[in-house]
Formats: sequence, C-alpha cells, structure tokens
Amino acid sequence: MFRSQLKRASVVALGAAMLIAVAAPAAAQQQVSREQDITGLRLGQKILVDDGSCPNGQIKEVTGSTLTSTGVAATRKCIQRVRR
Repeated sequence: MFRSQLKRASVVALGAAMLIAVAAPAAAQQQVSREQDITGLRLGQKILVDDGSCPNGQIKEVTGSTLTSTGVAATRKCIQRVRR
C-alpha cells in the first residue's frame, strides 16, 4: 500500500514539474524594437516587435509557427497593444 501511494505522489510531482516547465516560457513574452533583433526564434515562441509598422494602438507579434528544413518559419500579425 505504501508503494502505491509513493508511486502516485511521484507521478503527481512529475506532472506538476512538467506543467511549470511548459507554462513558464509561454508566460514570458519578449519585446524588441526591430525584427532583425530576433535571434533563435523557437517553435511557438511569441515576440512583440515595436517598429511602428502596425496601426495606432497595435503592435506586431512574430510567432515561430512551423518547423522547416532551414529552421523555424515565422508568422507576423498586428495585435492590440496591452497596457500595463
């Protein structure tokens, strides 16, 4: 009985650690002033680019969208600027 409880607790702890590891990078969002400043874009990573190319009140979001033979392909779109 003690072994099954220990096994269950270790599975829960491992699951929690994995959840934290996945959620932490998603929460951090980087902002740069030029798209050329983006280095090492990863799959699913989102970076805000404040280069003035989007309409007033919006900012460009560059996302690592697909994996190609040459690396990660990026998509770009203008999103609402979030005030902090």
